[in-house]
Amino acid sequence: MNIRTQLSRLVGEWVGTNRVWLMPGEPVRESATAVTIALAARDGFVTFRYTWADDGQPQDGLLILRNAAAPGGVDMVWLDSWHTGGQFMVFQGEADRDGRVSALSSYAAPPGPDWGWRIELVTDMAADTADALVLRMYNIPPGENELLAVEAHYGRVHAA
Repeated sequence: MNIRTQLSRLVGEWVGTNRVWLMPGEPVRESATAVTIALAARDGFVTFRYTWADDGQPQDGLLILRNAAAPGGVDMVWLDSWHTGGQFMVFQGEADRDGRVSALSSYAAPPGPDWGWRIELVTDMAADTADALVLRMYNIPPGENELLAVEAHYGRVHAA
C-alpha cells in the first residue's frame, strides 16, 4: 500500500492526551486533545486540525501534509496558536511504507543560531484500520540531541 492510501485511511475524528515538555526536568503539561483529519485539494493533501490546552487556556493548530503517491519526500506546513508565534513552519521529510512520517524544519532563536524542530507521525498502517495515532514533536538545540517537546496519543472516534 502506498503512503497516499495509508494517510487517506486516517481521515476521521480522533481524541486523546497531549503532553508538552518545556525544559528537561520540568513537569509535563498534560491536556485533552482532539484532531479532525481530512483530505483537501482533490485528495492531494491531508489536514490535521487539532485542539489542546495549556494551563487551562484553549489552543489549536493545523498540520498539512502533501499526500504523496509514493514513499519518499514529504512536504508539511504547521501552525499552532501557542508554538509557532503567529507564523507557519515549512518542513521537509520522508514517509516510509509502514506509515511513519518524519519531517524537519528550523526556527530563529536570537541571539544564537537557529534551532531545529522535527515532527513525527506514527500509526499502525499494517492493520486493516488505523485506530491509534501518535504525533511527536522534537526541539533540537544547535549541536545537541533532540528533546521530546510534544507527544499526543490519539484513538479513533468510532460512530455509534
